[in-house]
Amino acid sequence: MTRATLTDVLGPTHAVAGFVCLGWEDARAYVAAAEAEAAPVILQAGPGARQHMPLTVWGAMLGALADAATVPVVVHLDHGENAEVCRSAIAAGFTSVMFDGSALPLADNIAQTAQIAGMAHAAGVSCEGEVGFVGYAAGAESRGTDAQEAAQFAARTGVDAMAVSVGNTHLVEGTGPRLNEAWIAAIAALTPAPLVIHGGSGVPEDQRRALALTGRVAKFNIGTQLRQVWGNTLRQTLAADTGVFDRIAILRATEGPLALAARKVIAQLR
Repeated sequence: MTRATLTDVLGPTHAVAGFVCLGWEDARAYVAAAEAEAAPVILQAGPGARQHMPLTVWGAMLGALADAATVPVVVHLDHGENAEVCRSAIAAGFTSVMFDGSALPLADNIAQTAQIAGMAHAAGVSCEGEVGFVGYAAGAESRGTDAQEAAQFAARTGVDAMAVSVGNTHLVEGTGPRLNEAWIAAIAALTPAPLVIHGGSGVPEDQRRALALTGRVAKFNIGTQLRQVWGNTLRQTLAADTGVFDRIAILRATEGPLALAARKVIAQLR
């Protein structure tokens, strides 16, 4: 299947899961889940993944999975720190990049995001930006997205998707508070840009589904929820056989449960 971009897969009647990848086994499980659900999927390499393994390796690995898949697969750079990282991702075969300028003053965020979006589009690659700031559990606090600023950001940057802060938080374990739907509606009323929810693991499942099916949110990033499945499966595998030592056998055991959990997420959004 041809590698896809965000513009290829984001639509008004469903949302697409952006799965945060940390290795071969989880990435492969997410593609298997998408194929089983006959749905597109977004494979994301974030800053932690890039610290663990070079960007060029991520591009080759995720690209190979995309090329062999029977459904559209977006190979997406998550939270790109600057133009050079985004440029390197494009050179490595990524089909989509996110520039995270959310910590910058609005004017700087707009200027840098517009530059990177232009670079991405010239290469046939999609671009996601962020306005407002999505905080972290036990870390930096969120700064909510102003609807007027979001409309200005979308219009002046030309991004293909826009991450917003409307009560969502990165790295929430378990179910967190509900998103502010009136806030989301106010942003959506001022711009047609597809909206992205980072920290999607903490969003209650019924709200995820409702926002996806009403077209209010086009992409949910899911990481922590599935990392917990991976970690719990790994512990169970090692506890069940204290003599097991083969790395491939140990890690392969995580793929089935991960794929099942990812299928549930994908089904909720369609």
